[in-house]
Amino acid sequence: MKFSIARLCGGKALMVSPDTDLQIDIKNAASVLSGIGVIKEKDDLMIIMSWNDMEVTVYTQGKIMFHPLSDRDTAVKHASYLIGIMSA
Repeated sequence: MKFSIARLCGGKALMVSPDTDLQIDIKNAASVLSGIGVIKEKDDLMIIMSWNDMEVTVYTQGKIMFHPLSDRDTAVKHASYLIGIMSA
């Protein structure tokens, strides 16, 4: 899967966006993600969780924001992992 990456929050966060919208089922994703992290907030459009010493926001389109994180390769690796477990 190909991704675009954007720096946010003065370079303290990275937003990883798949080239194609994924239409993530938030209810199912929250159930899966609660097994690896702590869900802090959830609504119809996104999930905010604590995972790997970061705040991770997952959006319905498949975009994922990692804060704090500045390494692009790590962001893509984490996004691929999370999308993989949410899609399984």
